[in-house]
Amino acid sequence: MKLELRLVRRDRAAEAREVTVRHLVIAGWTGRDAAATEAHIRELEAIGVPRPAAVPTFYRAAAGLLTTSPAIQVLGGDSSGEVEPVLVVLGGELWIGLGSDHTDRGAERSGVSLAKQLCAKPVGREFWLFSEVADHWDEVVLRSWAVHGGERRLYQEGPAAALLRPEDLLARYRTQAAWASGTAMFCGTLPVIGALGHADRFEVRLADPVLGRSIDAAYDVEVLPVVT
Repeated sequence: MKLELRLVRRDRAAEAREVTVRHLVIAGWTGRDAAATEAHIRELEAIGVPRPAAVPTFYRAAAGLLTTSPAIQVLGGDSSGEVEPVLVVLGGELWIGLGSDHTDRGAERSGVSLAKQLCAKPVGREFWLFSEVADHWDEVVLRSWAVHGGERRLYQEGPAAALLRPEDLLARYRTQAAWASGTAMFCGTLPVIGALGHADRFEVRLADPVLGRSIDAAYDVEVLPVVT
């Protein structure tokens, strides 16, 4: 999958680059706080999603699901998005951006791996050099908003400190599988504020209060009818 990204370093002009992603890894259950992770597990159990066999868990999905499009199509009204840091290694350097692990919640009841495969995975175009935020990564804030029926509400909010660090996840994944060139990893998410649910539009943000910058992305959701 080819993505047109904007790579940002503080000491030079941003670089537009076409990046080929061949492998997609979605890390789940990545909370540092065991109680918060358990809360997210129970949140999904409440809608019939079975508990994971391991924490964290690394799911594989098709790289072709990645998109920077401002709109996606989903089957039925059971899907929802969630803000996540997104990690890629380019030329031996670690880059961090954000995306939405849009997932079919109905299909999750049958299997998480299946559900991860059924929806497009929107990502923002901008990525930061991770070494420039590594020393204050825990202060970075993740937020998402859900827009439904014209009403915009805060859907998720919390510090990156709530999640395992990206380089920690990369190291853990490398003990289980090879990190091939052209791999992207979604790094986990935060519990939602209120209930999980479908929305007409999802907006996500990764905000760095120390350097005073943010990455934003948004996408509309078109629901296709389920015909039996």
